[in-house]
Amino acid sequence: MKRILFLLLIIANSVTAQNVDSLFVSANNLYKNGKFQKAIDLYKKVESQELVSSELYYNLGNSYYKLNKVGPSIYYYEKALKLNPLNDDVKNNLVFAKRLALDNIEELPQTVLQKFNANYLQKLSYNQWAIVVVVFSFLGSLLFLLFYFAEVPSKKRFYFVTSIACFIILLSSLFITINQYNSSLANKEAIVYTEKTDVKNAPTLNSEDVFTLHEGTKVIVLDSVDNWKKIKIADGKIGWIIAEDIKLFDDI
Repeated sequence: MKRILFLLLIIANSVTAQNVDSLFVSANNLYKNGKFQKAIDLYKKVESQELVSSELYYNLGNSYYKLNKVGPSIYYYEKALKLNPLNDDVKNNLVFAKRLALDNIEELPQTVLQKFNANYLQKLSYNQWAIVVVVFSFLGSLLFLLFYFAEVPSKKRFYFVTSIACFIILLSSLFITINQYNSSLANKEAIVYTEKTDVKNAPTLNSEDVFTLHEGTKVIVLDSVDNWKKIKIADGKIGWIIAEDIKLFDDI
């Protein structure tokens, strides 16, 4: 009975995967034929199956971009980059999408360490850094075993030095992975989805407006009160925005 259930589960997963592939191909064909909204509907069905990928989010971003929907296009390009920070096509299209956004916010100056983190360490997501940790843990263990069983002194020295180097890289990668993960938890990012919204100095409708944001601007969510979100923008300004006016990035 267990074997039968296992086989049925494999068959069901196979059928689901085939259906998703069929939806993805159909959506791509609709996009090529200029039927962007219909393509979005099918891409959304694929997304609802939780079989997401950088390519799926990239295609969704392209579809929304073709419809001049700034907020959704930036949102999905950003999600694609979170899965694959090295995707140059996504980066290039994100630049074009951001040019459609009305807000031109000057970022706060960064320290040397912040620049190094942004320009190098964040080229990989914390999931990709975790893969680096696993690879070097395996490689370091293998080299240590070779050192242990080697009989030639020159080989023992070589295996010892390279294994130590691997473990140093392992520990460094582990530190970066934990730091990136904690940063992603602390800095909940979102995109402004409404055409225009006023940011308040308190989470009430009758409070004072402190600044205005437009569709496509990225914000960091700091806190929540009822249907309000406390946000910070790139230049350091902080305020409260109605929760429905922004779309948070889901955990990926």
